[in-house]
Amino acid sequence: MISLMQDHADVRLQKIESRVTGNVVPLTVRGTVDIEGRLIAADQSLLMLHRQAGGEDGGALAIPQIAALARLSQSLGMQVSRTVIAADGDLDLDLTVEARPKGDVTQLAISGWHQRSVGINVSGLRAERAKYYAKVEDDGTWQCDELLRFSEFPISLARIIKVPADQMIGQPITRLLHLVEDEDGEMPIVMALAQRIEFAGQLAELRSDSDVRLWLSGEPRMNPSGNFLGYSGGYSFVDQRMAIQSEDRRTTLGASEDASFTQTLDGALRQPIARIIANADQISARSNGPIRQDYATYARDISAAGRYLLGLIDDISDMQAVDKQDFSASSEIVDIADIARRAAGLLKVRAADQSVKIDAPPQDEMIEAKGDFRRVLQIIVNLVSNAVRYSPNGASVWIRTEIEGDLAAVIVADQGKGIALADQVRIFEKFERIDPSEPGGTGLGLYISRRLARAMGGDINVDSAPGQGSRFVLTLPLA
Repeated sequence: MISLMQDHADVRLQKIESRVTGNVVPLTVRGTVDIEGRLIAADQSLLMLHRQAGGEDGGALAIPQIAALARLSQSLGMQVSRTVIAADGDLDLDLTVEARPKGDVTQLAISGWHQRSVGINVSGLRAERAKYYAKVEDDGTWQCDELLRFSEFPISLARIIKVPADQMIGQPITRLLHLVEDEDGEMPIVMALAQRIEFAGQLAELRSDSDVRLWLSGEPRMNPSGNFLGYSGGYSFVDQRMAIQSEDRRTTLGASEDASFTQTLDGALRQPIARIIANADQISARSNGPIRQDYATYARDISAAGRYLLGLIDDISDMQAVDKQDFSASSEIVDIADIARRAAGLLKVRAADQSVKIDAPPQDEMIEAKGDFRRVLQIIVNLVSNAVRYSPNGASVWIRTEIEGDLAAVIVADQGKGIALADQVRIFEKFERIDPSEPGGTGLGLYISRRLARAMGGDINVDSAPGQGSRFVLTLPLA
């Protein structure tokens, strides 16, 4: 393996040995990507592909599909395996990529190297996908491994069950869904699993709400050696109105279903926006084949705008909930250090994109407090997200946990431009932002976070000064 941090001008630029149209070469190519997304070491074949895609030695990995997989693996902290198509001059490469995080780097193992001409490959791929997706008009897509554990979870379904999509990774399908037998007493997914073939028409119900029913379809994923890797599939709601009603119930945090305009708008917008995001992400990652760089950039902009809209919907829904006089948060024993580490993991990729480092509490640290796990996570994610957003390139964000008397505290400190004393009160008010001209959120995050903290018997305070960064402190009652 060639270290790209060294001078390697003597490396000969040669064609990869698997470059024989239509043949599969039993070759595993390895590489290493650092936390900044740079290809810091690579076997010759990967290095060649990286250079042909316009990448520089030691620079950001220039193969979008593989780079996206490396970021996902690092963010989730687990191995991710997927088949991708990468452009190689006048050819397409069918690659099976395994990305495994190890400390601050991600190790890549790439096999397959099955090559076909672009014309044959793309048209065949489109025909294959069209045949498959004709079976179901998907409301989202999912992926699982050979043991039917989620390796990719749909954003739209995560919104409905009110659990972050990353928390479902590694969970078995049957923990979320009750699989229903068909009229012949059989389950299509089970029959297909036994034969490693595609399936369609598998009925399933959410275990948390049997009113929400889904149709599942899937096609097997195989590596070049013919080994079964799991399924890639889609789902659609049996009754779309049931899905929207169910989501409304969760979004209002147990409030009465008053059929308000905002709730109706929430249900009507959330799912189509989630589908726009999923499709835009697929386009920007070039999952269906190579596209021009400007189109990939447009797709990323669309995805970012969609996520902003979903965030706005979430914030308005949460604002309505916390403003109700009878609002309360559940109380359980939670480990605030563990939640802080989870929040750091969720935002690691976003921070890396801005060249910001998140320093989370050590793995062996534990402080127990009283609060609602999901709401504490929501607060810390908001505080860390703000810290990352307003940090300059190359800065660090620190998350620390400590005990202050009879309170447990989470401290989020950044190296941003700081907040003037006069602004430190109004940033906790509705729709207030220090500088509306800067890119940022809706101005509701801190308002909602403080209301949630106080509902759990805690609070949020800030210590800051212009030019000296900011220090936000979340306190909760000790367990």
